[in-house]
This record gives sequence, C-alpha cells and structure tokens, in this order.
Amino acid sequence: MGLFNRKPKLPPADRPPLRADERVLAWAAVGNGEGDGVVVASNLGLWLPGRGERIGWHDILKAVWSGRELTVTPADRVAERDGYVVVADCPAETYLLLDPGDLPHQVRARVTRSVAYTAHQPVPGGAGRIAARRVPGVDGLTWTVRYDPGTPADDEAVAAETDRLVAAARAATAPANL
Repeated sequence: MGLFNRKPKLPPADRPPLRADERVLAWAAVGNGEGDGVVVASNLGLWLPGRGERIGWHDILKAVWSGRELTVTPADRVAERDGYVVVADCPAETYLLLDPGDLPHQVRARVTRSVAYTAHQPVPGGAGRIAARRVPGVDGLTWTVRYDPGTPADDEAVAAETDRLVAAARAATAPANL
C-alpha cells in the first residue's frame, strides 16, 4: 500500500479501551460511518460496536466476509468439563463495512491462526467438533467442544465419549519431547 493510499488512524473517540500490550491491526467504520461505531481488530481479538469488551480470537466460532458485510458468530460457554469447555453459537452479528480496508483479512487470518486442531467426531445421538485454540498470552492450548444441533449434550454417554475423544486428541497433539 502506497504512502498516499493509507487509511487514516483510528479516531481517538472510536478507540476501544486497549490493554497495555494490545495494538490495533485494522479497523473499519460500520454503516455510513455517521456514529454507527467501528469494528476494531487487535492482536488480542475483535472489538465490535456496542460491546464493552473484546471477543478473543479463540472465542470466534465463525467469521464470514460477503464483500460488504462482516458476520461474526461468537462462542457461548455452556459448560466446563475436565480439560475442556462446551460451547454453543451466540447469535451472529452482522456489520456493513463500506470501507473495510484490511479488516476482513485480519479477522480471517487471526481466527484461522488461533485454531491448532479441529476434528468433527460422532458421539452417541449426534456429533460434535473438538477444537484446540491458541489464546494470546496463555501457554498451551484451550480445548472446546461444539455439539451439532440435536445432539443430547447433557447425556452421560455423550459426555463420557466426548471426554474420551478430547483426551485422545490432546494425547495426539502433545509435543513428543515432553
């Protein structure tokens, strides 16, 4: 990008409350840019209009760029189990970005980079996606399971099989020299 094609800096009034170790990577005004807010990508996550805190890259289940709209589906923590968290989809949030700049690329790259392992596995009565995600500033991987719709997540047999599958995935991804 040439010197004269650079997007102006994020106006101070639109700057989210960043941590000391957090930096803005890209941003875009939402809607017509007349007070609708901004979407800000940082090294630690995504700041969306109307939210007082960032969504970590590891907490975004899905992000889709249509060419004009960015749709983000955050994770909702449903249950904590031994060594992993069960998550479900929060409602998707869609933002019209008329001058997106590098924002869609940064979102895609950061969400993708956070995924260290993913596998869709059958469980009794359904299936679920097991994922290991990298969390900035945290050693190791954070493990999650997102069950397919209709899977009886509270069933004891489902929980036991999920425990087994997560343990096997953890063992398969553990560094060999430890």
